[in-house]
Amino acid sequence: MALKSTVHKVELSVADIDRGYYGDHTLTVARHPSETDERMMVRVLAFALHAGPELSFGRGLSAEDEPDLWQRDLTGAIERWIDVGLPAESDVRKACGRARDVSVLAYGGRAVDLWWDGVRDKLERQARLDVQNVPQEASRALAQLAGRSMKLQATIQEGHVYVADGATSVAIELRRLK
Repeated sequence: MALKSTVHKVELSVADIDRGYYGDHTLTVARHPSETDERMMVRVLAFALHAGPELSFGRGLSAEDEPDLWQRDLTGAIERWIDVGLPAESDVRKACGRARDVSVLAYGGRAVDLWWDGVRDKLERQARLDVQNVPQEASRALAQLAGRSMKLQATIQEGHVYVADGATSVAIELRRLK
């Protein structure tokens, strides 16, 4: 018998000063049985970084041909494709062919450097691609905020991200790889 996803409810307030975006989002995040709290919270971080009314979560790890998050226009065309983790280079190139903008939010410490060294040459040519690295200390600290029901505030200013749950605050300085 297959294990079912765990549903997490997130009330997320985003204040993105860099983009001039301010909004409250009620999210239902399905966590696949093989997904860690760290990965799930990096997906929530990715939502905060690109928040908007049309942004939605994909079907997750069970759907190989979908991103972790995406934004479609009214015709169904993919405007933004967002992957979390260390996706295969071929998958990223395919996404660049399907979407107007592609973002990868990589995490995993030293594994990110090894992944990027292996895919950099082929991905540097992708004009639509943005790749950022979440430091390992930050992604692990985000995992500590995980719960079945969360109220989070995300403030984004000058490349710095602060995620807080009322009791704990996590400061994240993303490192742009591309």
